[in-house]
Amino acid sequence: MKAIQVTQFGGPEKLVYTNVGDLVAGKGEICVRLYAAGVNPSDTYTLTGTYAFSIPQLPYTPGLDGAGIVEAIGEDVTNVRVGDRVFIASLMKGHSTGTFAQKVVCDAALVHPLPDHVSFEQGAALGVPALTAYRALFQRACLKPGQTVLIHGASGGVGLQAVQMAKSHGAIVIGTASRHEGKKLVQQAGADFVIDHVKEATIEDVLALSGGNGPDVIIEFLANKNLETDLKLIAPFGKIVIIGNRGSIEINPRLAMQKECDILATALWNAPKEEYEQSIHGVIGMLTSGALRPIIGTTLPLQQASQGFEQLEKGLGNGKLVLIID
Repeated sequence: MKAIQVTQFGGPEKLVYTNVGDLVAGKGEICVRLYAAGVNPSDTYTLTGTYAFSIPQLPYTPGLDGAGIVEAIGEDVTNVRVGDRVFIASLMKGHSTGTFAQKVVCDAALVHPLPDHVSFEQGAALGVPALTAYRALFQRACLKPGQTVLIHGASGGVGLQAVQMAKSHGAIVIGTASRHEGKKLVQQAGADFVIDHVKEATIEDVLALSGGNGPDVIIEFLANKNLETDLKLIAPFGKIVIIGNRGSIEINPRLAMQKECDILATALWNAPKEEYEQSIHGVIGMLTSGALRPIIGTTLPLQQASQGFEQLEKGLGNGKLVLIID
């Protein structure tokens, strides 16, 4: 079968589209014929061989998320049947051969039903993005209906799903984006207000959107740039959840003291098993009800995976990046 294989750590040029051996599902495993795979920033970090959360044994096939049809099941598998439409969310510790391939074999616990109204591309956009958004909003921030949430960088794969989840939960959502195309997607996802990224000069404008009080929750994707601003924006006793960061920042802790706010962080890799399973159930419930509708940005054929990695590294594109698998 065709797959992306990595034999050396490095940059996108190390992603090689090649023939690999066929796969067989063992006891407690499922073989899925894949039609789409999601590309996440964590995939680019793993490729370097320096990512603390994941250093795979070479050679390996990348990819944590995907969607397709169950081709075969091993002994003791009861959660799906051959022919079922499914999505794979393989971040939880367990066996997976990687989703950047025509087929994947993984533990049954990593495979979940995909409703008929959800496309394979949308199914591949779940996994890491959906579970990260769910964990940040509900398990870390404990978002309540009626609260105001600022999603600072809402036009990406995680941000757009966070907008939809927060709206379905009854929150007032402010989403930021830098480009016109991104703002349109944030609006499409259901945000109440769509604005430019918040800077020192625009803090008062954002405060006005929340009645002068500030957002109760801020979801932050670039803490090294925005955390000081977030502390000035957040409502008293509010919660800032850091999802992404690319460096260091100097802040005045007195800002946090004045608000008695919480600075929280989340990394999906750390989720306890029971919380991970709760996230899966929550995501499937929203998916089934139609509250969650992953928005696809760029699609590329599997053999152009390296181009997709380059796009992510440069911060280009909006929505979810998905590989299409013939």
